Amino acid sequence: MEEDPGKSGGGGGAEGIINLKPNSSIPISYHPSFGPHKDLLLLEVDEKLLPTILHQRVTVRGDSDEEAVLCTSSTTYAIKFVGNSNSIFLIPPFENSEFTVENGEKGEAAQVLKLASGNMELVEISPKLGKLKSLLMENPYKSEEDSMDPMEEEDLERGKMGLYTWEDLVGKVQASDEELRAELKALSAVEINGYWRVVDDKYMDVVLSMVLHNSVLFGWNLNSLNEDEILSVLESDGFSSRVVLHILEVYGNKLDMDVDMEGKCVWRLDERRVCVHFAKGVLKEGKMKMDRFMEEWVQKIPARMCANFEMLEGEVLVEKLGVETWVRAFSVSSLPLTPADRFAALFRERQKWEMRDLHPYIRDLRVPGVSAEGLLLKYTRRTQPTPGAELIFSAR
Repeated sequence: MEEDPGKSGGGGGAEGIINLKPNSSIPISYHPSFGPHKDLLLLEVDEKLLPTILHQRVTVRGDSDEEAVLCTSSTTYAIKFVGNSNSIFLIPPFENSEFTVENGEKGEAAQVLKLASGNMELVEISPKLGKLKSLLMENPYKSEEDSMDPMEEEDLERGKMGLYTWEDLVGKVQASDEELRAELKALSAVEINGYWRVVDDKYMDVVLSMVLHNSVLFGWNLNSLNEDEILSVLESDGFSSRVVLHILEVYGNKLDMDVDMEGKCVWRLDERRVCVHFAKGVLKEGKMKMDRFMEEWVQKIPARMCANFEMLEGEVLVEKLGVETWVRAFSVSSLPLTPADRFAALFRERQKWEMRDLHPYIRDLRVPGVSAEGLLLKYTRRTQPTPGAELIFSAR
């Protein structure tokens, strides 16, 4: 038996609907402001995400020509519209209208402000970071900037051509803050005078070479570099302290404070990162025979470091041409970030890949809810020439 609508309890408006008891009902009527109200949208969210949204710890990001995404501090979500065949009534809180039933008794009806044809839902996606690299490459930091006079620096500051602050990047790149910072680190970007920049490759090579040259000149231990001493020497040579610190961050690891160093900051150069840097330099001219490449590479790296070809996974490709082996630069960092574009680029490079060669170029791909095996099934076709042989992957 239904309860009297006027006695169903629970307060007015939406509260009254939410607190209706089982098998009870309440009449509805049009709100005086009933209409399309295109500025009101329903959003369905997971209960775990609700506190984050209610406490305004989310942002909607995207340029006017992009589909908007919603970002928490660490995750990016696509916003999808889901149609509904049933009518969804939007009822504002604490607003009921009075009505009279047939027996003359007074009652209250919930007032409907809008009829919604569906709602928005959130789907976790990979951040859309492809734009970030192109933005940073508009104006890479070059050696000329270290020798600018104050007037030129003021001109650069006023122009801001191709320069982006953190706030600028947040407004342009569809990614959460955490994902954006991780990609800036992956691109070896650095904040200089309030703007995020990538340092020109040639200048990176110059500054790193100066650190290594001075390590020989002053007898510095590459496993225990005194930050203050390095900055003092390179600043006297005209290099920016921020760029020198950036070189240490890119090619080294900061160590815990050493008691023997009296609390001074100490760095250790990372052997692999330094060796990969010089391998890329050797291969800038193009494809080389393996023997010649190894000879030149070993000559380039510091004497106290040991080059190992396995260091170059994801950085070079090896090809057999007759009896000779050739090597050429092919870095995973140059490839697109989205899986579809990544696999398309890989199969433009080679029609067929063995898994041992393919893996270094896809292991960084992350798609929520999809495993690495799932990506391979979606974008590749696999064959096995003979039982026990290496799997061969080609474009699907």
